[in-house]
Amino acid sequence: MKTYRPTTPSKRHQTTVTYRNVITKSKPEKSLTHGFKRSVGRNNQGRITVRHKGGGHKRLYREVDFMYNKHDIPAKITSIEYDPNRNAFIGLAVYADGEKRYVIVPKSVKVGDKFIVSEKAPLTVGNRLPLKFIPVGTFVYCVEIKAGNGGKLARSAGVFGQVVANDLGYTNIKMPSTEVRKVSENAWASIGEVSNSEYQLQNIGKAGRNRWKGIRPTVRGSVMNPVDHPHGGGEGRQGRGLRRAKSMWGKPTGKGQKTRTPKKYSNMWIVSRRKVGKAKNSKL
Repeated sequence: MKTYRPTTPSKRHQTTVTYRNVITKSKPEKSLTHGFKRSVGRNNQGRITVRHKGGGHKRLYREVDFMYNKHDIPAKITSIEYDPNRNAFIGLAVYADGEKRYVIVPKSVKVGDKFIVSEKAPLTVGNRLPLKFIPVGTFVYCVEIKAGNGGKLARSAGVFGQVVANDLGYTNIKMPSTEVRKVSENAWASIGEVSNSEYQLQNIGKAGRNRWKGIRPTVRGSVMNPVDHPHGGGEGRQGRGLRRAKSMWGKPTGKGQKTRTPKKYSNMWIVSRRKVGKAKNSKL
């Protein structure tokens, strides 16, 4: 982590990831980039469905390959780059047939390292193979939910899933959230853990850095009026006045409460629920 001299109050505690030690190329591969308009929390009707998003620096989109559909062709990492659209590092993979693709880089992989997507691939970091061929206890990332559907799980900086069991055509994977989930044994996964594990140790330092990233301010419910939030109202500074915390729409939120939809479509694939709040931090 990089620290700064306390020339201003915000610099005193600010920390950032030392990209200079990792990044090997400053400009992206032009053929794999294109401009795009960020949704900034709006749906296809223009209505805000996710609050606190908007503004921020203009971004160039990198086309990252999550499908990994070039099987049995070795690829070489020729550069490790920064991607403004995600917190993990990406690498430019050049396949033996000359095709170039961006992929999420696992931890400890360097320029010049090779990987392969194959059912017979060795169990080394970066290689990708079906879950039924991955032994119990192995760390995996970019895991598919359905075979051939592309990596969906464990893609953020520093995270990994762990293969817990193989049984009756399914593989049990312990997710970064501590949830244990069933996935088809024919789904593919990459060996290792995602790069940039120091990302979560950053101290933003000042509100402006969040605005550069497109994150707008969050206002506490307790300082709102009763018409705007269940925690609002009262003379002077008041507590929420409720036994359990609620969201703006009256749904339970935070403080270790269960917020998952009882009839969610994926409930049948969950072997054990994630631990929340203090229980999660104390038993990891």
